[in-house]
Amino acid sequence: MQADEFSPDAIEAGRLLFARSAVFMKGVVSLDGLPDEGPPEVAFAGRSNVGKSTLLNALVGQHGLARASNTPGRTREINYFDLQGELRLVDLPGYGYARASRKESAQWMSLTRDFLRGRSVLRRVCVLVDSRHGLKSSDIDVMDLLDEAAVNYQIVLTKTDKIKPTALVALVEATTKKIARRPAAHPVIRATSSEKGDGIDLLRAELASLVAM
Repeated sequence: MQADEFSPDAIEAGRLLFARSAVFMKGVVSLDGLPDEGPPEVAFAGRSNVGKSTLLNALVGQHGLARASNTPGRTREINYFDLQGELRLVDLPGYGYARASRKESAQWMSLTRDFLRGRSVLRRVCVLVDSRHGLKSSDIDVMDLLDEAAVNYQIVLTKTDKIKPTALVALVEATTKKIARRPAAHPVIRATSSEKGDGIDLLRAELASLVAM
């Protein structure tokens, strides 16, 4: 999908960037623990169990970099990963966990809102959406927050190998329409499967293009 959008050189640049050794920097539970601003940052947000950790591992080609869990709501902190000083990947806490209390949800929104407003090096937030379910109300809430904070974000569909190709085409079209008038939304939807590797090269190229901004 949209494979002709990037030249072979751009695809290779993405591959080379994410072939760099990625290391865990630190986990942050409050703003005063954030690392000093340095390289460009790309953050990843999504509902609990959407596949954030699995996608991060697929991007960098390291199975154990980000811990994947079958227990929703496990990640309660902002986790930083560094690609040899070229790019930092920021794993935001999962949201939309059904058993999370209102207090926990409010804490997540507060920490995330403060993070978004305070990072001048943040280039984009990838909002991960399970392709089997599409946009949920909690995703809309986060998109509202990103629009309010004027932070550029992009919808990245996950687990696309779990649905039929025709259903995926329909989902991409429907989601594109839903974000069309959102001021901070990037217009291109990325469809990925961490298990099959589909779309990973395009997402790498997309994120690599942000490093030179």
